[in-house]
Amino acid sequence: MKLAIVSIPVSDQDKAKAFYVEQLGFSVLFDDPMGPDSRWVMLAPPGGGPAVTLVTWFPTMPPGSVKGLVYAVDDLETVRAELLGKGVAVGDIENTPWGFRLAQLDDLDGNGIVLQQGSPPAPEDN
Repeated sequence: MKLAIVSIPVSDQDKAKAFYVEQLGFSVLFDDPMGPDSRWVMLAPPGGGPAVTLVTWFPTMPPGSVKGLVYAVDDLETVRAELLGKGVAVGDIENTPWGFRLAQLDDLDGNGIVLQQGSPPAPEDN
């Protein structure tokens, strides 16, 4: 079993899609009608990992309510500089006591994204 899709609540799918594709470099997997008033907008992050869906239909997930989406990057300085160059507000780089380096940003609705450099320790075989 593995995580396949993460739902991100947004207020406007078109604006959110533009941000994730044009600013963050995601690619569009699907953008299809889902009934008369909804769309299935599914994006793939650069470098792989679980896809994201930009959702507007979950009443218990208001836009901006997701925090702590973590994306692994190989070179935090380069990724941060590229995003800043595209007009994305990215926080300063932080060094954590547990060995990761992080920089944080929000999408257009305030969903929190963490860019992380470093790898978690490998699970021990039992």
